[in-house]
Amino acid sequence: MAEQLTRETVEPVIERAAFDAKGLLPAIIQEASTRDVLMMGWMDAEALRRTLTEGRVTFWSRSRQEYWRKGDTSGHFQYVRSAALDCDGDTLLVTVDQVGAACHTGEHACFDVDPLDPTIGSPND
Repeated sequence: MAEQLTRETVEPVIERAAFDAKGLLPAIIQEASTRDVLMMGWMDAEALRRTLTEGRVTFWSRSRQEYWRKGDTSGHFQYVRSAALDCDGDTLLVTVDQVGAACHTGEHACFDVDPLDPTIGSPND
């Protein structure tokens, strides 16, 4: 088992992350128990650092230009269970124990709000 990241040991991970031109990284949040994709948020280096070392998910709000930690105002917390950068280092997957709704609308997941009806593909097509 890997050693837990601390403020001192997280820097190599931050250096591996491929932040966009605005210094942001998309973070996909997945529920550990159900594997449901709950939401996507943005992290800068400090939000990533806090998420990996504090055990709670922290995002950077592009609209408010401030950090926000899931649950501090809503009571709907996200406790980190695992995290991984994708193969290019430009997207983060965070698996969480979700307490309450993940979406700001009160839905369990942000993707429950506007389901689409796409054409279903098949490998035989």
